[in-house]
Amino acid sequence: MNLERIWVDIQTKITNEEMWGNLGQGAIKIIAILILSGIFIKVGKVMIENVFKVRTRSPLRVSERREATLLKLLQNVLTYVVYFIAFMMILSTLTIDVSAMLAGAGIVGLAVGFGAQNLVRDIITGFFIIFEDQFSVGDFVRIGQFEGTVEEIGLRTTKIKTWTGELHILPNGNITEVTNFSLYNSMAVVDLSLSYEGDISRAEQVITELLSGLPDKYEEIVKVPEILGVQNLAASDVVLRIVAETLPMKHFIVARALRKELKACLDENGIEIPYPRLVMYSRQEEATPKKALGNE
Repeated sequence: MNLERIWVDIQTKITNEEMWGNLGQGAIKIIAILILSGIFIKVGKVMIENVFKVRTRSPLRVSERREATLLKLLQNVLTYVVYFIAFMMILSTLTIDVSAMLAGAGIVGLAVGFGAQNLVRDIITGFFIIFEDQFSVGDFVRIGQFEGTVEEIGLRTTKIKTWTGELHILPNGNITEVTNFSLYNSMAVVDLSLSYEGDISRAEQVITELLSGLPDKYEEIVKVPEILGVQNLAASDVVLRIVAETLPMKHFIVARALRKELKACLDENGIEIPYPRLVMYSRQEEATPKKALGNE
């Protein structure tokens, strides 16, 4: 009898047109909510980008680094807010009491908060990173053992991409020390070796004439490079140190260009760049005469 009653109940529910109608309406509402949420997120991101484009022509604009950071952050916040509202609307469509859920969220949140201390720490640290402008999207930074370009800064994580392509995702709560290489000008340092037999004064004069024209040739060089003088007296060469102030993170490019220009200049003026030399001594031992033994 119980099986028959269960079977009858199932047949009644399956053939209930009102139930199927409600399910169909609910499914359509959920699909519509998801579609509208996606459209709203895309439109919102475009509007945020347009707002920042307008700010680029404003006299009160902030730095490009900070604008890129705030742009990413606002887009992420918009995405989270829209998805949360969409989730609440879907629950309401499924006849789940959202108000009771929100009322109980405070108690649940308190309980979860004790177990989510790291998450709270990440969010607080991320807020202060952005608020204090410690680093921004596009900056070249070193955080712990990771060094690379900041791809994205969120309230919870920071993404750093190395020059070899690896993407490191770091929780903001773990960021305790940051070295930012993009805030101020960099310094290119080049050590140039000259032979002991060469004329150091003439070499410095020739190099100084070369360096005076480099800022016009390379826009990355901020001012005329300087010769600091003799840096080291090595075993087979005299080392001159040359420094050049460059735009942030351009010192690698400028250092390579300086070495090329210096090599060509020294060759043109007949100034020798030393190379390793090996002097070999050959000592031939005198043969000791031996007395021949014979029969007497």
